[in-house]
Amino acid sequence: MNDQKINCSNVILIVDDNPTDAMLVREAFACTDGNTEVFVAEDGVCALEFLRKQDPYLQAPRPDIILLDLNMPRKNGIEFLAEMKADIDLRIIPVIVYTSSVTDQDIKAAFQNYANGYIKKSVNFDECIEVAKSIKEFWFSTSILCRS
Repeated sequence: MNDQKINCSNVILIVDDNPTDAMLVREAFACTDGNTEVFVAEDGVCALEFLRKQDPYLQAPRPDIILLDLNMPRKNGIEFLAEMKADIDLRIIPVIVYTSSVTDQDIKAAFQNYANGYIKKSVNFDECIEVAKSIKEFWFSTSILCRS
């Protein structure tokens, strides 16, 4: 087990413009064991403001991982990835694309912009819980994250 965060919560940022999808993911993580704080940004613009602690996110915690939808207004997931991964202070945060799209074009674009994983969204709550458990098991137990 990764001892880096014992007695501390793990922080996940969901970037998704669909409030129902974001709530489903938030609830799925709430059903898993352990301390996990889940925050939501409604698009890539808000997510970058959150990461950079800009108003209204001045007190935002630094996420340990980001779950990113691709199809959003203002700044979509690929645009967000490109800008985030170009920022030397932010690029070390793992980004897992979590989207309904499974087109080869979207998958390739995500990995070309340094996504750390790609998962198809589930609308089934039990499957969503299993995905949340898998993410937590790998990213917060098996993997060692850079938390600076």
